[in-house]
Amino acid sequence: MKQIIITIDGPAASGKEKISKYISNKWKLKHLDSGILYRRLALIFLKDKINLKNKNQIKKKLNEIENLSFRKSKVIRNQEISKVASEIAVYSFVRIFINKLQFKFVKKNKNILGFVIDGRDIGSVVFKKADLKLYIEVNPEIRAKRRYKQLIDSGEKSIYQKILKDIKLRDIKDKTRKESPLVIPKGAHVINNNGSFLNTVKQIKSFITNIL
Repeated sequence: MKQIIITIDGPAASGKEKISKYISNKWKLKHLDSGILYRRLALIFLKDKINLKNKNQIKKKLNEIENLSFRKSKVIRNQEISKVASEIAVYSFVRIFINKLQFKFVKKNKNILGFVIDGRDIGSVVFKKADLKLYIEVNPEIRAKRRYKQLIDSGEKSIYQKILKDIKLRDIKDKTRKESPLVIPKGAHVINNNGSFLNTVKQIKSFITNIL
């Protein structure tokens, strides 16, 4: 039986994780968050004091890493980790390293019905032949408010205006980077996630039902 692959692309704080979790639980698919791998890599680089401008240092460290966990952790959910993850994501060799880990995980788990995978280049670069591609759109101001609430609820001090500024800068970086820029993947369905989650769910249900 062919594995189902659903990709969820979109900018930072657009709700990709929440949507992916919903799809994963509703249709019994395995959720993979590619952002976790970049964040885990960022944590390693911070701990080992890797110079993020030194490509040789980064490459050397990557050669020492055999695998990274997709497991979620509060340790990697903060603004500093997000900043470092964004900085290292511009390197093509880092993206190739992360992409290989994702392919390896999917290939290794052939017994799983399917995967819902979210990120910023999943449908456009990593899994171009996915059965369903979704692209999530949300206004920067709404994304900043949601991220602010998320950080406050987790006990981290935060300032809304700074988050909004960071999100806008991240958007520019993601959309203009040379390697795997953030784009609407070919054949993707654009989902508006500005409103209620119920409205978002209504938009995606028919698309998923058609492939299962």
